[in-house]
Amino acid sequence: MSLIRNERTKLTATFINGIAIAVFAVGGLTQAVKALDPAAKMSVASVIVTFSCFLGAFALHMIGRWMLGRLEE
Repeated sequence: MSLIRNERTKLTATFINGIAIAVFAVGGLTQAVKALDPAAKMSVASVIVTFSCFLGAFALHMIGRWMLGRLEE
């Protein structure tokens, strides 16, 4: 039974990490690349969204790691 539980835990952790990658790419990375353009103007709201996405992606990744720590031998 623990083999099935471990596989489900790994699948869930992978899913959460995939969401973290999407949040990082869409919300954080695109805004950071946009900031490299000298013609683009970064507003305070844009900086807050970028920072929030970086922080959210990190938190989701850490949740996935925490879930993997619950694997049974």
